[in-house]
Amino acid sequence: MASLVRGIRIAVAAFTRTRLFRRFGPAVMPPLERAMSVLTRGTVQLSGLLVPSLVLRTTGAKSGLERETTLMYCPEGRGRMLVVGSNFAREDHPAWTTNLLADPRATANVRGRSIPVLATIVADDERERVWRLIEAQWPNYREYERQSGRTLRIFRLEPVVYSAPTSRQA
Repeated sequence: MASLVRGIRIAVAAFTRTRLFRRFGPAVMPPLERAMSVLTRGTVQLSGLLVPSLVLRTTGAKSGLERETTLMYCPEGRGRMLVVGSNFAREDHPAWTTNLLADPRATANVRGRSIPVLATIVADDERERVWRLIEAQWPNYREYERQSGRTLRIFRLEPVVYSAPTSRQA
């Protein structure tokens, strides 16, 4: 079964790097993801049928409004998740990455469970190791970096526990 899933991932991953997908994917995928979210009450993402996926809630860097983006993530251990700002290999960084740079506090919704996270950008000295993890899950994902002509932003989402203020803090 694992080899079948890997074979499907390889085929779908190759398709997602085509010009056809890069042209129409940005317009088609978000509405499909929203429809799947409505149908499953937020417990399943369409992309999550092949790879671990989450809905990332950030605060808009300019607007201050809550923004949601469905993303593939790579589990890193101890509850940490890696997300890549590939933006369908477009020249510009996706807005959600700019939001995290402005305010690293976010929420990751994984299979209907909200997890408060703190985002940090993966340091240059870690990038090769992290890319190996990501590409073990989604073959040749780093091709997006070559196709976009920019260094993709990779974020580590670390679960955080917010404690209630004590009487001294209130």
